[in-house]
Amino acid sequence: MVELPGGFAVLSDRYAYSHEHNQLVLDAPPSGVDVAALADEVLGHLKHRRIAVFDDAAALALAPGLVAAGYQHEVELVMVHRGPLPSAPGSAEQVELAQLAPALERQWRNWLPWASDDSIGQLVARRNARQAGAERVLILAARDEDGEFGSWADLYQDAAGTAQIEDVATADERQRRGLADRVMATALRLAAERAPDGLRFLVADAEDWPQQWYARLGFVTVGRTHGFVRM
Repeated sequence: MVELPGGFAVLSDRYAYSHEHNQLVLDAPPSGVDVAALADEVLGHLKHRRIAVFDDAAALALAPGLVAAGYQHEVELVMVHRGPLPSAPGSAEQVELAQLAPALERQWRNWLPWASDDSIGQLVARRNARQAGAERVLILAARDEDGEFGSWADLYQDAAGTAQIEDVATADERQRRGLADRVMATALRLAAERAPDGLRFLVADAEDWPQQWYARLGFVTVGRTHGFVRM
């Protein structure tokens, strides 16, 4: 981690293709800081640039200049679960990365058909690094009728009970089978069992449909964060 004006940068040579492990993470950069130049300085050894900005007003102020510099502006909604706990037929199971890796690799190749074997391998293996993300880190996955994993997510929960559900995904060829419902219901139930009154949240793409599904599951939008990406 490298301290920066208004935030910090995370860097990982081991997962050089992973944006989440190589990015600037800023709250509200001080006035006069050239954020694009800062990203070039810190991330100049990489093929990508990613800047996360948590302060809404600061992000909106930075957006015109970063977009002009070639960045794509992404907005994510912060959604908190207000209940009730959803139910779903069946449940997801806790799995190890080695069990889920083949399904992850197939899906990443669907998402990034042009990507190298090395980059796909890093995007799968980076889940190992996430084990240090909270006191409790679970990989949850639901099997389809043929026994293959079709949907999955990570659950992070700290000692105070705050829980985040992250990286929810369903294999392209296994959509609309209720598998993600089972994963989400299991994640929310496990989080609530440990901390009934704890905060449970996730982030969702502001321009994509899953936010509507999350709302049906009892999530409410309470804020938003911003990302700026250049390839």
